[in-house]
Formats: sequence, C-alpha cells, structure tokens
Amino acid sequence: MASDKKVIINNDGMWGLVWFLATVGAAIYYVQQATDFWGAVLGILKALVWPAMLMYRVLQNLQM
Repeated sequence: MASDKKVIINNDGMWGLVWFLATVGAAIYYVQQATDFWGAVLGILKALVWPAMLMYRVLQNLQM
C-alpha cells in the first residue's frame, strides 16, 4: 500500500533571517546611543518595534 503522506516545503526562512538581522542591527544601534542602563533597555525595546515606527513615518510622509 502506498503512503498518503504530504510533504510541505516552506521557503520563507530567508525573510526571517533578514528580519532577525535588521532587528539585531537596530538593537546594536540603539544600545550604542544609550548613555545609561535604562537607555539601553529602552533601546532594545525600540529595536523590537522599529518596523511599526518605520511604517508610521512612511505613511506620515506619504500623507495617508
């Protein structure tokens, strides 16, 4: 009897890597700008939400 197994191949890994590297790069940038410990913590939090800030600025500049 033949097996009815389905093979699903997901090739979205490259975009995940790009997103991860961009987030790490943003974290490094923000932490380098920090002057104290809490500034570094805030920098890490900013790095996690930078895509939302970027889209806000893009839409603001496009006046949408």
